[in-house]
Amino acid sequence: MPVEMGEHHEIQCKRGAVSTRPGFPSAPQGARGMWAFPQRLNPECGAQIQTERARLIQEEQLHFSNDSDGDTRALRRRKGLCEFRSKTAIFSPGLFGVPELSCPEGFQEAQHKALQESEQLVQKACSTPPGPETVMIFDELSDSLCRVADLADFVKVAHPDFAFREAAEEACRNIGTVVEKLNTDVELCQSLRRLLADETVMSTLDPETRRVAELFMFDFEISGIHLDEEKRKKAVDLNVRILDLCNEFLIGTHIPNKIDKHVLPEHIRYNFTAEGNYLRVAGLHADCPDDLVREAAYKIFLHSNTQQLARLEELLASRNSLAQLVGYDTFAHRALQGTMAKNPETVRQFLEKLSEQLSKRTQKDFEMMTKMKMKLNPHNSMLMPWDHPYYSGVLRAERYNIDPGLYCPFFSLGACMEGLNSLFSQLLGISLYAEQTKRGEIWSEDVRKLAVVHETEGLLGYIYCDFFQRPDKPHQDCHFTVRGGRLKENGEYQLPVVVLMLSLPNSARGTPTLLSPGMMENLFHEMGHAMHSMLGRTRYQHVTGTRCATDFAEVPSILMEYFANDYRVVNQFARHYKTGQPLPKNMVSRLCESKKVCAAADMQLQVFYAVLDQIYHGKHPLKKSTTEILKETQEKVYGLPYVHNTAWQLRFSHLVGYGAKYYSYLMSRAVASMVWKQCFAQNPFDRAMGERYRREMLAHGGAKEPMLMVQGMLQKSPSVEDFVDALVSDLDHDFETFIMDS
Repeated sequence: MPVEMGEHHEIQCKRGAVSTRPGFPSAPQGARGMWAFPQRLNPECGAQIQTERARLIQEEQLHFSNDSDGDTRALRRRKGLCEFRSKTAIFSPGLFGVPELSCPEGFQEAQHKALQESEQLVQKACSTPPGPETVMIFDELSDSLCRVADLADFVKVAHPDFAFREAAEEACRNIGTVVEKLNTDVELCQSLRRLLADETVMSTLDPETRRVAELFMFDFEISGIHLDEEKRKKAVDLNVRILDLCNEFLIGTHIPNKIDKHVLPEHIRYNFTAEGNYLRVAGLHADCPDDLVREAAYKIFLHSNTQQLARLEELLASRNSLAQLVGYDTFAHRALQGTMAKNPETVRQFLEKLSEQLSKRTQKDFEMMTKMKMKLNPHNSMLMPWDHPYYSGVLRAERYNIDPGLYCPFFSLGACMEGLNSLFSQLLGISLYAEQTKRGEIWSEDVRKLAVVHETEGLLGYIYCDFFQRPDKPHQDCHFTVRGGRLKENGEYQLPVVVLMLSLPNSARGTPTLLSPGMMENLFHEMGHAMHSMLGRTRYQHVTGTRCATDFAEVPSILMEYFANDYRVVNQFARHYKTGQPLPKNMVSRLCESKKVCAAADMQLQVFYAVLDQIYHGKHPLKKSTTEILKETQEKVYGLPYVHNTAWQLRFSHLVGYGAKYYSYLMSRAVASMVWKQCFAQNPFDRAMGERYRREMLAHGGAKEPMLMVQGMLQKSPSVEDFVDALVSDLDHDFETFIMDS
C-alpha cells in the first residue's frame, strides 16, 4: 500500500518505493513512499523510440489477458504505434538499457562515471555566473547521481541475483556518502547563494526555476551548511550513520523469530515452518481462523529483540541530534518542512480531531468484534490486538456475503490492465502498449515493459511491470522511479522510467492470473503513482513526478482506489474469464459497502501508528523507552490492550521511509476523497475534469507548493476540519445498498 519527500538532500535522490497501503502488518511491510536518501524516490533509465511495432499483450507472454473464447482482451494494438521505437531495447544489453549493467561489476563503472561527471558539474556550478544556468547545472548534478543511485536502490531489493543486489547496495551507500558531502560543500552552496541574492536575476526566473533554486538551498540548510567546519563534518557523519541504521533496522523488521517447538501445543505447530527443534515465525498469521495460532504468532513474531531495539533507539536519537544540530527543535520539525501540514502542531491537531470523531464509531466496531469472538470462541472472548484483522474480516464476509473466490474469475490480470488502459484513455488521452525488451534489459523473464503514449504528445515514458511472485522477492507492492524526467540542454525530454512491483500469484496452465479484489485495488493504486511519474513532466528532475511532499504523494494513488471501487469503471472491464459475463452490480456494491464494516477501527489503528511516529520523532530525550511509549499510546489512542513482552515498533518498517510523516497516508486519503467527491463522483470518465486533474495536480510534480495544487483542484483551501470530515464521511454506509441487502 504504500510512493514515496523524505529527508531532503541537496542532490536529492529519493526512491519511489511507494508501497502498499498501510495496515497492521501481517508480515513486515516495506516502506511505502519516498525514502530519504538511504532509499530514494526517482529517476529513470530507459528507452526512447523503438524499431519494432509495439506488441499486443498476449496471455501466454504477459499473463495480462482475459482469454474469453480466444479473444485476447489485453492492451490492444493501435494505429500509430509503429513510430515508437526503443533504441535502448535494440542496442543495449544491460539492465534498463544501461550498457554497464550487463553484470554486477558494472555498478562500479556506472558509479565511476557518475562521480566523474558530478565533479565536473560541481566545478562548472562554482564558476558559472548567477543565472538560470546555475539551476540547470545543479539539477544535472542531481540527475547524474540519481540515475545510478535510484536504479541501484531498486536493484538492491528486487534483483534475483545476490551479486547484483550486493553491488547495488554498495553503490547506494557510496553515492549516498558523496551526496551528504555535497550537501555541506560551502563553495557549491555559495554559487547558489549568489543567485538567490541577486534580485535582478531572480526576478527574471520563471516560478518553477525559482522554486527549484529555493529547494536546493533549503536542502543545503537542513544539512547544516551554515555550521562551522567541525559541525558540518559532524552532520555528514550523522547522515551516513543514519543511512546505515535505516538499512539495518529495515532488514531487522523482516527477520523471522524462532522458538522451541515444544513450547507450542502440538496441534498448532504445523502452521509454522519447522527447522529442526525450532519453529520459524515470519508473520502474524492474521487471517488464520484459530485464535491460538494468531496469539502465538503475535507474541513470537513481535517479541522484543535487543539488537533491533538498540538500532531503533540509536536511529531516533541520531535523527534528533541531526535536526538540532542544523537548527530544528525536533526531527519532526525538520521532516515536515515543505509538506501540506508544514509543522508537528498541525499534524497533532489533525490526528486529535480525527481520533475524537472516530471514537464512538471505533467503540461500536470493537463491540461488534467482541460479540463475534464470543460467538465463535465463548471460552476466551476478550478482544486482543491479534483479533482485530481477523474478526473484522469475518464480520465483512458475514454481513455482505463476501467470498473473494467469487470475485477472482472476473478480475483476470488482462481484464484489469484493459480497464486501466480504457480509464486512462478516456480520462487523460493516454494508452499503454507492450514493448519488446532486449536480453539483459530485464531482471526476470516475467517482467513486462509498457510504453505510455499520449494521443497528441506521443511517448511519455516507460513502466516495467514486475508483477509476479518469485523466491527472495519482497512481498510488498511498490512503485519505484528508476529515472526521473527532465528537459535536457539539447531540448530533448529525458523520459521517466518506473517499476511497478506486485506479488501476484503465477497463473496455472491454461488459466489467466486471477486477482482478488484487494489485488485489483492495489494494482490501480500503484498505477496511480506511475501516472504521476509519467505526467509530472517538470523541467527539472529534482521535482519531477512523485518527487513531492510525502503527504501529497499518495493522493494520486489513493484517488485511483476510488475509481477501482466505482461500478461504472469496474463494469468496463470486469468479465468472467470463462463466460465473458460482467460482474453483477450488486456484487460490486456489496464489496464496496463491506469495506466500511469496522472501517472506523481500522482508521483508528492508523491514527495510533501516526501518533506513535510523531512521539518517537518529537522532543528528545524520550521520557520513556520506545516500548513503554508504545504501551501507553496503544492503550490511550487505539484502545486494545498492550501485550506483555511484545515490541511491535521493532517491525514498524515505515519508521525508515516515513519518519515523522506516517500521518501522510491519512491526509492524502482525505484529499483524494475530496477530489473524488467534488470532481469525479458524478462522472468518473469526465475528460475535462481529467485534464484539470492533470493540469492542477499531476503536472507540477514537486515544483509547486502541495497545498496550492490542492487548492487549484478543489478551488478552495481545505482546513484540518475539512480533512477530518472527508475521512469520517467515507465511513458512512450507502443507504441504497443497505436497503437492497436488508
